[in-house]
Amino acid sequence: MSEAIDYRQQTVAEARGAISITNVSKSFGRHKALDDVSLELEPGSVTVILGPSGSGKSTLLRTLNHLERVDQGFIQIDGDYIGYQQRGDKLYELKEKDILRQRVNVGYVFQNFNLFPHLTVLENLIEAPIAHRKLSKQDAIARAAELLDVVGLRHKADAWPRHLSGGQQQRIAIARALMLKPRVLLFDEPTSALDPELVGEVLDVIKKLARSGTTLVVVTHEIGFAREVADKVVFMVDGKIVEQGSSQQVLSNPRHERTRRFLARVL
Repeated sequence: MSEAIDYRQQTVAEARGAISITNVSKSFGRHKALDDVSLELEPGSVTVILGPSGSGKSTLLRTLNHLERVDQGFIQIDGDYIGYQQRGDKLYELKEKDILRQRVNVGYVFQNFNLFPHLTVLENLIEAPIAHRKLSKQDAIARAAELLDVVGLRHKADAWPRHLSGGQQQRIAIARALMLKPRVLLFDEPTSALDPELVGEVLDVIKKLARSGTTLVVVTHEIGFAREVADKVVFMVDGKIVEQGSSQQVLSNPRHERTRRFLARVL
């Protein structure tokens, strides 16, 4: 697998992808999925979000590119409000076309790959940058080849998704998410749909991206990955952040009883 990811390196002065989450709440009916969540993430950092099922991890991730509208609070990336525009002292929701334009800066890797089955691997990768008029077809093909090298699958460029293993499909999904050079890349339990023997190949790709200059936010139960790669670990329960800190602090010396109980079950 190629190690050449220098094209994504950024200097400190160029670093983008600072995330600011301020007093965010979100309810589905009577269920409060997010309850007054605030979090600051540095540009280029790797954050792992842990917590039991139903704790709000995936909902929080989906608010970061406005796949879920917040009920209260707001989210900013590099100072720009996500899903909203400020006029005076009020926020107004953007039109759908403007939200879609904003999402170009936030890549999303889903649990179940979500590749287009009627497109080849290469076609899956080049569709978005051409549709958004970010790259010519020739430049999109060149970038796709570069990213397929990063995930170790250039030889699968002409394959159909149904002919790939789950691990290969997820690696292609990661490459596709990188095609538009996002400031932030979100991973929603990227290994949960994989057979155990395929988990490592996907985590290896994410590890390679961890120092690429893109801000990574990863919802996962892979504690070993979090320990090795995360700059920050966030532990959530019942829609609230119970604990956050360095991977060493949260995973090796948790302060909160709920964190200790959770880790005792999964380690």
